[in-house]
Amino acid sequence: SGWWVSALGTKGDTHTQIMQGLGFNLTERAEREVHQGFHQLLSILNQPDNQLQLTTGSGLFINDTIKLLNKFLEDVRNLYHSEAFTINFRHTEEAKKQINNYVEKGTQGKIVDLVKDLDEDTVFALVNYIFFKGKWEKPFEVEHTTEEDFHVDEHTTVKVPMMSRLGMFDIQHCATLSSWVLLMEYVGNATAFFILPDEGKMQHLESKLTKEVLAKFLEKRYARSASLRLPKLSISGTYDLKNILSKMGITKVFSAEADLSGITEEGPLMLSKGLHKAVLTIDEKGTEAAGATFLEAIPMSMPPSVDFNKPFLIIIVDRDTKSPLFMGKVVNPTQK
Repeated sequence: SGWWVSALGTKGDTHTQIMQGLGFNLTERAEREVHQGFHQLLSILNQPDNQLQLTTGSGLFINDTIKLLNKFLEDVRNLYHSEAFTINFRHTEEAKKQINNYVEKGTQGKIVDLVKDLDEDTVFALVNYIFFKGKWEKPFEVEHTTEEDFHVDEHTTVKVPMMSRLGMFDIQHCATLSSWVLLMEYVGNATAFFILPDEGKMQHLESKLTKEVLAKFLEKRYARSASLRLPKLSISGTYDLKNILSKMGITKVFSAEADLSGITEEGPLMLSKGLHKAVLTIDEKGTEAAGATFLEAIPMSMPPSVDFNKPFLIIIVDRDTKSPLFMGKVVNPTQK
């Protein structure tokens, strides 16, 4: 969503390149509908009565020598729950502190020091963040969490706190993906996919995984008993949007050819820096009160043991909108 904030202010070839890079081929009217769609999605995800701890936000920081157009400011605020700030990038340390304080405040201290370096010739920077922590509908028992081996690769093994539970799970082995696929529900409107590829099949899994495949798992639920082991972890990723978007063919907005006349009528302006950070925490917590025991009936048949003790994929989807909130690969849970 943070990328669409800056897309609001682009024109001409710069705008066309962003649209094509993101897979859109739109008329002007349809484009407005896309912005309205993002607005509705962000409103749903950020509503305070949602029992998920989900925080998203975007901030545009533009050099204080540039006057911003009122329409752009209104659109950013109304459509994207975002803000645009003027900032003196020539004072790099102070500018860095201002941006990082904005993100730290927006995430209630969960994301600190997002911006590590900043050039004094920066004129336009975009930051976007998402923080997620939910409660399982079926929690794990803390006393059953033990230190276990996690096999990062054939040469590297690390110790991780491994949660475990014998119970009823939505889990199955998928021949198409050559993987175990586990779906776990959060209280609220989110479902977590944990996808564990068979030995040597990670590349195969990544090539076969599509939104259509995920949709089928959501539509056809599957309950069975299983003995599950899942690492407790807190992971984060910081992404330079310039590198990622360039691979998608979006380059003009970062160059002297950028047309950002929807943001300001003043001289040439290009996006100097774009950062996105995601933080995800997974632990035992569920809806049960501390010390309470969660019980469920388990069939007498021998349940399979599924250990997420090697690299796996995790995807968290909002059930109401079918929108992915997080996608990531856990390679080493001990690394933050």
